[in-house]
Amino acid sequence: MDIISQLQEQVNTIAAIAFNTFGTLQRDAPPVRLSPNYPEPPAPAAGASAATATAAPPTATNTVAANPTTEESPSNNIAEQPKLLSAELVKAAKQFDALVAALPLSEGGEEAQLTRIAQLQAENDLVGQELQKQLEAAEKELKQVQELFNEAADNCLNLKKPD
Repeated sequence: MDIISQLQEQVNTIAAIAFNTFGTLQRDAPPVRLSPNYPEPPAPAAGASAATATAAPPTATNTVAANPTTEESPSNNIAEQPKLLSAELVKAAKQFDALVAALPLSEGGEEAQLTRIAQLQAENDLVGQELQKQLEAAEKELKQVQELFNEAADNCLNLKKPD
């Protein structure tokens, strides 16, 4: 894989890591009160409180099943995830920097590069003209072959069996 493809792949990796990092942070962020002056939400209606009173009281088994905490699942430790994700992002950025450092340096400055581009463009034009000539010759040959095929087909159809 060439260096440019590796750079493109690394940019995609960094974008994916950043996307996952922001999504994880957004998903796991604790609720925060916007303002101390912001009013509390209204209390649930009387019918809802009656339904809550008849529901099973929370026990250790159904509380753990409904709300797993970070203590039960250490891989989902919310406090550690930002550190792990940011370390992964920094590692990917360092890999990108290493790939950029591996790029060949341009010699001769911008003027030399422009001269080289002009040379390559001239070569490209010459090759393009040669290919155009070959294409025209191939189309001419194809036309001749088609005419010969049509003539041969006509001759075969016009032949009659002797009596």
